[in-house]
Amino acid sequence: MDGYHRNNQRRACLLEVDSVEKYYGSPQAVTKALDQIGFRVQAGEYIAVMGASGSGKTTLLNCISTIDTVSSGRILLDGRDITAIPAADIAAFRREALGFVFQEFNLLDTLTLEENIALPLTVREMPPTEIREKVHVMAHRLGLWDALGKFPCQVSGGQKQRCAFARAVIGEPKLILADEPTGALDSASARVLLEIMHRFHEESHATILMVTHDAFSASFAERILFLKDGRIFNEILKGEKERDVFYQEILDVLCVLGGDRPC
Repeated sequence: MDGYHRNNQRRACLLEVDSVEKYYGSPQAVTKALDQIGFRVQAGEYIAVMGASGSGKTTLLNCISTIDTVSSGRILLDGRDITAIPAADIAAFRREALGFVFQEFNLLDTLTLEENIALPLTVREMPPTEIREKVHVMAHRLGLWDALGKFPCQVSGGQKQRCAFARAVIGEPKLILADEPTGALDSASARVLLEIMHRFHEESHATILMVTHDAFSASFAERILFLKDGRIFNEILKGEKERDVFYQEILDVLCVLGGDRPC
């Protein structure tokens, strides 16, 4: 038995996607974006979702994040069916259970990096001294200490995305959702962010679900789901493999899968 399965025997299931379908359009022209999708994510797991444009990966992320609703099926987070959460309670659920990292950073330009990172804790009305301590600890971990007093327009794209990641994790959410987190970064900044995310995952046992089209980014995950036409096409595990070996395995699957990136 490989290391991945040994570790998963000790992990509890955090996220369960059960027979999820999502339809768009009118009765005369229906598009099935998700077709009986089902999988589980264990607590502390780092999983990537890949697929060509139109494969359903962004729709899947939107359904898990409650930005969109499913047409049928269930999504359970820590045993709670999030597809049944009343609309009035959705904002509180996202604030308490989820952390978001977006491709375009989504920072507030009128706030400093320190204030952006602190925002989830400020909304929870945590005491200011406790907020400051937590933010400073996180800034040291992510290499942002020297930039805390600056505004987003004064820092690099890599620093913006590290700030966005810090904001996503500062409240210790149950699940971190990353949507193409390296999509707006140059290769050097992307690598720094991916190494930071990987180290944070290992040190904090954070659960991360990342949607990406990039094989290099995906190679930092433990497990990868490949989507095609709204269904799971394949699944591969890193296990005990070196990352460069896993990266090549990802490329091999993408060649078979087809789509955005030719062989």
